[in-house]
Amino acid sequence: MQILVVEDDQTTADFLCKGLRQEGHAVDHLADGRDALSDAMRGTYDILIVDRMLPGLDGLSLIKALRAAHVKTPAIFLTAMDGLEDRIQGLRAGGDDYLVKPFAFGELSARVDALARRPTIQEHETVLRIADAEIDLLRRRVTRGGQDIDLLPREFSLLEQLFQAKGRVLTRTMLLETVWGLSFDPQTNVVEAHMSRLRAKFDKPFERHLIATVRGAGYRLDG
Repeated sequence: MQILVVEDDQTTADFLCKGLRQEGHAVDHLADGRDALSDAMRGTYDILIVDRMLPGLDGLSLIKALRAAHVKTPAIFLTAMDGLEDRIQGLRAGGDDYLVKPFAFGELSARVDALARRPTIQEHETVLRIADAEIDLLRRRVTRGGQDIDLLPREFSLLEQLFQAKGRVLTRTMLLETVWGLSFDPQTNVVEAHMSRLRAKFDKPFERHLIATVRGAGYRLDG
C-alpha cells in the first residue's frame, strides 16, 4: 500500500516509516500539514497516518479539508491527545481511526490492515435533490423550481449540511462544528442569524417551506 505519514517529530516519523516499509508498504513522510494537504488532495494514497499537532495546518483541519473536498482516503490519527473529546473530534472530523501515543507498532499495523480490508466507498452524489430544490456541490449552485438562488459561502454550507442529513435533525452544536469548525459554543446567535438569511432566500419566496425548526432540537430539511 501507498501510505503517507504526517508527523513533525522526526524520531517518531523515522520509527513509523521504517516499520511500515519493512512490512512492504511504500511510505512518504511529510512534517507540515499544508504540504500534506497538497499531496493528499491528489488521492493517490491508500492510508493516511496523521498527527494532530502539526505546523502549517493541524491534523484535524487537514482531514476536515480533505473530506470537504470529497477525498475519502482512510485516515488514522496518531496523537498524544488522548481525551474523550479529542477522540470524538478526530472521528467527527473525518478520521477513520484514532490511536494514542505511546503506541505499539503491532497495533498500528493491525489497524492499517483493518482499514485496507474495508470495501471501497462509492463516490458521493454531487447533485442532491429534495422536493423542487437542488444543490450542486461541485458547481456550488442552488436552485428551486429551476430558479437560481444566490447564497453566501456560509449559507451554502448550512444548506449542504441539511441536504446531506436527508431529513434528520441537525443540532446547533453539529452545525457549529461542521460549518464553522468550532468545538465550543461561542454563546452567540451566529447559527440562528445565518439560518434566518438562508430561509429568506431559499424558503420565503416559495409557496412550500422546506427548512423546519425542531423546537429544542435543531433544524431539518423536509422533503
